[in-house]
Amino acid sequence: MMPTGRLEAFSDGVLAIIITIMVLELKLPELSGPDEATFRALFEVSGPGLLTYLLSFVYIGIYWNNHHHLFQLARQVTGGVLWANLHLLFWLSLVPLSTRWLEESHVALQPTVAYGANLLGAAIAYTILAVTLQRCEGPESALVRAMGTDVKGKISLACYLTGIALAYVNPWFGVVLYVVVAGIWLVPDRRLERALKAEALTD
Repeated sequence: MMPTGRLEAFSDGVLAIIITIMVLELKLPELSGPDEATFRALFEVSGPGLLTYLLSFVYIGIYWNNHHHLFQLARQVTGGVLWANLHLLFWLSLVPLSTRWLEESHVALQPTVAYGANLLGAAIAYTILAVTLQRCEGPESALVRAMGTDVKGKISLACYLTGIALAYVNPWFGVVLYVVVAGIWLVPDRRLERALKAEALTD
């Protein structure tokens, strides 16, 4: 058993690098003179990339936020938790790649499916991490009480699978569902926030 500090610091560093890689992948228009340095030229070249970057940035932010709340309720980690956390970081580290492919393909079928599969893999990995942490903390822990049946997480998994399937009808249908899931999670997980407040009151 070990404290959570080193794991959290390592995870924060990896997520920061992921965001940095994504922003460095954004393109700028090639300019032959100052007259071509316009917002229109920037939007024509970088517009689609900025939108996919925004969606992926929101997802990374969601995982960082919920990861932070999750470990605020955890008191210790085991080897299993470390590997589950690395599994999550593996899927998140692929986000810059799937984001760039989606953007450069102009939302083609296979890149949209791959992007959805990337999000699905990260969601499954987060679920595994949460379950592993709950087992580490014990059945009577605040974390177990806070997580409950995790209906929100199950809905998200279903939406990712549906989005991947709908992408075969029209890739934009898949993208819309990915955006919907991001919208669902934009607000920090209320279960964990309530548990943190309760813990603070009892300390």
